[in-house]
Amino acid sequence: MSQSWTISTLAERLGGAWHGDDVAIDHVASLESAASGALAFLANPRFKPQMAQSAAAAVVLKAADAEGLTRPHIVAKDPHLFFARAAQLLHPARVAQGGVHPSATVSDAAQVDASAQIGPGVVVEAGARIAAGAILLANVYVGRDVIIGEGALLYPQVCVLDHCEIGARVILHPAAIIGADGFGNAWAGDHWEKIPQLGRVIIGDDVEIGACTTVDRGALEDTVIGQGARLDNLIQVAHNVEVGAHTAMAACVGIAGSTKIGARCQIGGAAMISGHLEIADGTVVLGGTLVAKTIHQSGVYSGSYPMQEHGDWLKNAAQLRHLNELVQRVKQLEKQLTALQVASGEEKQ
Repeated sequence: MSQSWTISTLAERLGGAWHGDDVAIDHVASLESAASGALAFLANPRFKPQMAQSAAAAVVLKAADAEGLTRPHIVAKDPHLFFARAAQLLHPARVAQGGVHPSATVSDAAQVDASAQIGPGVVVEAGARIAAGAILLANVYVGRDVIIGEGALLYPQVCVLDHCEIGARVILHPAAIIGADGFGNAWAGDHWEKIPQLGRVIIGDDVEIGACTTVDRGALEDTVIGQGARLDNLIQVAHNVEVGAHTAMAACVGIAGSTKIGARCQIGGAAMISGHLEIADGTVVLGGTLVAKTIHQSGVYSGSYPMQEHGDWLKNAAQLRHLNELVQRVKQLEKQLTALQVASGEEKQ
């Protein structure tokens, strides 16, 4: 349920400077879709024409973009960040309604705080501990000896398997799977032998994990997602991976086993990260990039070939097949040129 604030109180609470009429705000919206009572934000000057026509009650923007503006507005150093925090105030998170739904199945050997909300069809196995204010919505499964932290929110169909630990205020979106077996197999000459996956998944406080993302348990040690990390939808995190605090990953990233990703990294959508390597703190990996070796120095990395017309791509791809041959020919020509230069010098002498 949304709440109502004036722009003066929002500015005072969140550290902005308000101008114009002290209008009431009860929700956030984009410049295009905003209606009466909405707060919108301008992050890029090229969208100023939209702001002029927007029906938003007020706009958050930078000082440089506010010159000559007469409509109600809030000047902030970082309009996007201000907007995010305003959205949290105007649209507060749901609060647990303590109690266990009659259709839920909770083991007598589980511990569920009285203030936790256990929704319809939820299953909580023996030894699990559900902390105060946690919310488990319909059909969540919590395995044996799992720990769910204070104020955590698990959306429908989330599955947290045996012995895993979920920190405080963690958000797991629908159908996220935490603690499935890692892909551990040994070849026996004519068949695969399964390697039991004996580790856990440990998720730090304030992590958010998107819909249908999977985080596999460790083979022997634990898979760890650091405090404040953000994982988008449809991400695969393999066994024994470590993700540093406040690292963010866009959708469809794949991380192979035993890789260590540092803190405050940004990984673009559909990036593929090989196993048993490390990525330095603060690294940015652009979307679609294949990371096949350790990144020791933070920076911006990409490995995707730029889009081009398909006919041109086919011609270039055909040339790439002969790249090694061309390199060898160039080296041979360089040797011949050097020999000619030497011979020419000797003749002059």
